[in-house]
Amino acid sequence: MTLTNAQTRDVEALIHPYTNLARHREVGPVILERGKGIRVFDSHGRDYIDAMAGLWCVSLGYSEERLVEAAAKQMRELPYSHIFAGRSHEPGIELAEKLKEVAPFTASKVFFANSGSEANDTQIKLAWYYWNAKGKPAKKKIISRTKGYHGVTLVSASLTGLPNNHRGFDLPFGGILHADCPHAYHNAEAGESDDDFAARLAGNLEALIEREGPETIAAFIAEPVMGAGGVIIPPPTYFDRIQPILAKYDILFIDDEVITGFGRTGNYWGAQTYNMRPHTLSCAKALSSAYMPISAMLIHEEMYQAMLDQSRAIGTFGHGFTYSAHPVAAAVAVETLKIYEERNIVAHVRRVAPTFAKRLKALNEHPLVGEAVGVGLLGGVELIADKAARKNFPADKAVGMMCAGFAQEEGIFTRAMLADRLAFCPPLIITEAEIDEMFDRFTRALDKTEEWVRREGLRQT
Repeated sequence: MTLTNAQTRDVEALIHPYTNLARHREVGPVILERGKGIRVFDSHGRDYIDAMAGLWCVSLGYSEERLVEAAAKQMRELPYSHIFAGRSHEPGIELAEKLKEVAPFTASKVFFANSGSEANDTQIKLAWYYWNAKGKPAKKKIISRTKGYHGVTLVSASLTGLPNNHRGFDLPFGGILHADCPHAYHNAEAGESDDDFAARLAGNLEALIEREGPETIAAFIAEPVMGAGGVIIPPPTYFDRIQPILAKYDILFIDDEVITGFGRTGNYWGAQTYNMRPHTLSCAKALSSAYMPISAMLIHEEMYQAMLDQSRAIGTFGHGFTYSAHPVAAAVAVETLKIYEERNIVAHVRRVAPTFAKRLKALNEHPLVGEAVGVGLLGGVELIADKAARKNFPADKAVGMMCAGFAQEEGIFTRAMLADRLAFCPPLIITEAEIDEMFDRFTRALDKTEEWVRREGLRQT
C-alpha cells in the first residue's frame, strides 16, 4: 500500500510504543486530527468511538473546555516551577489536599510524578527507604503478580508480569517475585468455587512468603482489576483472603489505581470496590483526564515519619523529578477533580454500568468469545479457539490483533492484549446510547473476525 505524506513522515521519524515496528513501516499510522466527547476523528474525517479512552485515561472525553481553560490560565500565570528545596505553588498544594480528601485510606502526604510508571517506581524506592528507616534493611523483595501491569521503567517493568515487557530487555530484576494471577476462567480447578480459588491463591502467596523469608519481603503490589494483563476481575473475596497474610508478615500493601481510580469501577477507587486496605496508593491517567501528564503517590503517616527520620539522618530526601507537581498539570488535575465532584461522575458510571454489563455479558453468546467480563466501565473480552476446552488460538495467529483491526474498520478503537483479550475502557462520560453504538460496532467486528477465523481454518469446534 502507498503511504500518505504524513504517514511516511511518521515512519521515518517516530518510534511507536507497543507496536510491531517492522509492520508499522508497511501499513503506517492512523493520523488523528481532533476529538469530541467519546470520539476521535482521523485525517479523512472518519469518526471512531474511543472504547479505550485513549489508554485507559481520557475519562472526561475529548475537548473538555474547562480543562483547556485551566491549562491556559495557569500557563499565563506560572507556566513552570519545580518544588525542590522548599519551593511550592498553589495548584500543587490544592491538588495534594484534594487527593487526601478523597483517598480510600487516611493519607498523610502526596508525592507527584509524571506517569504511572514513575509513581510505581517511586513506590519501590520508598518501600526500601521506609524499611531502612525502620531498621529492617533486609526487607527488599517485592511481590507482584503474573499478568499484573505496573509500568515500563526498569523497576516497574520488572514488577509487570507480562513476558513481552521483559523479552529483549534483560528483565525482570532480581528481587521481584510474581505470585499467581487471580484469573478464575483459566486458573481455577474443576469444581472450585470463587472463594475456594481465592483461598488457594492466598495459600500459595503465604507459601511463597515463607519460602523466600518474610524478613526479606518489603511489599506486595496489586491492581484492583488487572488492566493491561487482560482486564482480569479478581474473585470477590480475593483481597479479603490476601490482606491478613500481608499483615501477618508485616508486608506493605501498594494499591496501583492507575487504571481503576476516579470512578472507573463504580466507586471512586477500585480499593473501595474490592475492600482493599492499602498502605500506599498510585494514581495517574484519569487524574487529569490525560490532558496533562501527571501521577501521584499517596502515603500513610507512618511512612512519612520514617521519611522524616531518614532525611534528618541523611540531610535531604534525595528523590524527585523536574516536573513533580508541574503547575500546569496540577491545575488541570485540580479542575478534573472538581468536574468529577460537580457532575457526580461516580453516580453517572453507576447509572450507565448496567447497560455496559448487559452488552458485555451478551458477547459470551458469540461463537468466538470465551469470556466477556467487567466491572463499572471496564471490560475484557477473550477470543477462544475451543470454548468447551477454554483453549486459546495459537499466539502467532494474532487473532486478537485481527479483531482490533476489524474493529477499527467498523469505527471503534479497542486494544488487543495477551491471549487474544480485548479491552473496553470508554470515557466515563459515555451515555447508554453510546454504549449500545459501541457494542454494535464491536459485534460487527467480531462477526468479521469469525469469518476470517473460519477462512483460515483456525476453528477447533
